[in-house]
Amino acid sequence: MIFPMRLKFLLGLAAALCAAGAPRLAADPFSKKQEIDFFRDVPSRNLSGLAARSDGRLVAGPTLTELTGSAPADLLWCLAPGAKAGQWLVGTGPDGRVFELTVDRAKGSYTAKEVAQLGESHVFALLRLPNGDILAGTSPRGALCLIRGGKLAARLTLPVDSIFDLLLRKDGSVLAATGNPGRVYRITLPALAAAGDLPDKIMDAKTLAQHGVTLFGEIRDRNVRRLAQLPDGRVIAGSAPRGNVYAFAAAGGDPVILQENREAEVTDLLTEPDGDFYAAITFSGNNAEARITPSTGKGPKAAAAATATADGAQLPAAPEKFSGRAALVRFPANGFPETLSSRSGTAFYGLAQQGDVLLISGGELGELGGYDVAQRLSLTYAGSNSAQLNALRAVPGEPGRFVALRNNAPGLALLDFTATGPRSAETRRLDLTVPGLLGALRIDRLRDLQAKDVAVEIRTSNGSDEVEGWSPWTTARFNSDAWKAENLRGRYVRLRLKVPAGSSAALQIDKPDLYLLPQNRRPQLQEYRVLPSNYAVIPAAESPAPVVTSLSSLLASGAKDDDGKRKPGFLSSQVMPSPGAQVVLWTVSDPDGDNVACTFSIRRDGDEKWTDLAVATHDPYVQFDTSHLPDGLYFTRLVATEEAPRPAAERLSTTFETDDLVVDHTPPELLDATAKRTGDKLIVSVHGRDALSLLAGIEVALNNGLRTDLEQPADGIRDSREETFVLEIPLSDVSGATSLEVTLYDDAGNSVAKRLSW
Repeated sequence: MIFPMRLKFLLGLAAALCAAGAPRLAADPFSKKQEIDFFRDVPSRNLSGLAARSDGRLVAGPTLTELTGSAPADLLWCLAPGAKAGQWLVGTGPDGRVFELTVDRAKGSYTAKEVAQLGESHVFALLRLPNGDILAGTSPRGALCLIRGGKLAARLTLPVDSIFDLLLRKDGSVLAATGNPGRVYRITLPALAAAGDLPDKIMDAKTLAQHGVTLFGEIRDRNVRRLAQLPDGRVIAGSAPRGNVYAFAAAGGDPVILQENREAEVTDLLTEPDGDFYAAITFSGNNAEARITPSTGKGPKAAAAATATADGAQLPAAPEKFSGRAALVRFPANGFPETLSSRSGTAFYGLAQQGDVLLISGGELGELGGYDVAQRLSLTYAGSNSAQLNALRAVPGEPGRFVALRNNAPGLALLDFTATGPRSAETRRLDLTVPGLLGALRIDRLRDLQAKDVAVEIRTSNGSDEVEGWSPWTTARFNSDAWKAENLRGRYVRLRLKVPAGSSAALQIDKPDLYLLPQNRRPQLQEYRVLPSNYAVIPAAESPAPVVTSLSSLLASGAKDDDGKRKPGFLSSQVMPSPGAQVVLWTVSDPDGDNVACTFSIRRDGDEKWTDLAVATHDPYVQFDTSHLPDGLYFTRLVATEEAPRPAAERLSTTFETDDLVVDHTPPELLDATAKRTGDKLIVSVHGRDALSLLAGIEVALNNGLRTDLEQPADGIRDSREETFVLEIPLSDVSGATSLEVTLYDDAGNSVAKRLSW
């Protein structure tokens, strides 16, 4: 019979068996494969002459050349074609001037000449008129300025804060998009030219009309940011800070909302001859000026974030990471808006077109992207070292070339799709998750390109720092069908691919796979338990491996089904009392998935030799008979060793000095036992001692059939090999009894009994 206090041991044993788990009888391949997606893993700044496509491939792309020259101002807001080829007009801030930049493509530079100083803070909009005059819109006073012959010919200050965009219409009038409030004004140029310089803000609509300015339309959003005209004469407007897209009739009036957004800014619009148009929309709670205006470097936060150079000079804090997103949306002439491309952490600023590809200039790291309308694929092109590319304009008369306006640092860049120089791409820092020995880099397919013409360079690091701790670039040798660099180790890796000049414009490089052998790590002991003695395990029969696997298992384990590996039905094993039996459980895991065999040994305190009780076992337990072992304290040891298919020379072993084991076959000593009748109770007092084990409690059986147990000693804490147990039994339960038998137990299951009477 199993007494109640001993039943708890069985329940604990069952729980421990469930925790032990099943042994691993097969191992996955030790080598790993890291897939490299060029679209995800290659930043815009790390491309030259190549483009990363959203299907993960590298294709031929343009080069971006940062033109050298002295920046004319701290902020370059807008870009418009100049009077001659190679000349560009730029509106600046914070001192409100207009410059003419002349590009010398042969030298890769530009020069700046001031056209006009308007006495305003920021020039947000520029328009070169057919007669050579220049129309400028400013902020924060909302002045409309006409520049003729390098001089301010007329200025009209509208009842707004800012003028963001200017649109020349076929009838010769100009539309001005304004902010705070969000309005569109129609401007008659001859009347404006005759107005002269009127620096004071004009609030009266009648006075504005006398000078050629009338209201074309108005929106409820605060700013009209961009304007465009469709072939049918309708005017498209994009707003901020909501980011709505509106359509006005050709004659103006109330607009129709084509798309509603929140916390967004329509940064550019691009129309098509068939009536479709595209919108670049940046979603963020910050306005454009806040994103590109350099930090002043003042205040406690800036001081805390500033860094020092080697000579002690303070550098301004790095700009805060852009937390918004951007989208390219197509608006068909007869249909609903469709999002073509969306990117997080990037702002879209300008749109242009190169054949079937829409070009997108952006930030916050000078990103330059594209969208192939025909193939419906996004592209990443070579980016700028500046923070933002605010505008992108096609170079007149030079197909495939574009000028980009950059900010932070300010200047110009030339985007050239016709360049035939060397092409290269470099990945960002790739995390292999564990240190490893690099193997081959394999590319499944190259199109219009020979494998021997692709140069691969690799560098590694064991630290996550972007700059410090990297090995030199190592050239990988091409052999048969893969590239390999010998003896390169690390947790982080960067790859650089180079293609020679004159390569085909139709080239494609598929996503490569980088193979590696991760560091072999030693087995780890997750759990170790010495279970109560005198109980044995009857292992259940192993269940057959399932035939059917799941798709998720195939994908997760690289076409290997973990559930299909042989698993014994150990969790359903039975437990039964068995005098002298001892069970020890453990859970050993290998971080790399190696097969592991365990050897379990014991050694009696005072002896020097270990006795192996289980050798190279795959079971997560051992059971043995202690009846032949002398009483005493035994040390235990578990040695876990990796097995095949790990090569013998690489197998690691770990020795775990585990919990002590007490072998105790001797019953405790009963020093004193009494049963006394006191008042309305029978008091049973037992005092005992054991040589090796803690005393567990007493059980009392009266000869009237009553049986009870007590595990709480008189001092309240069961923590000693010598204890006193006091049991109070109501006299009503003693009725008819003349004697009792008291049994004293120790933790090893040994007991001593004595009969008492009162």
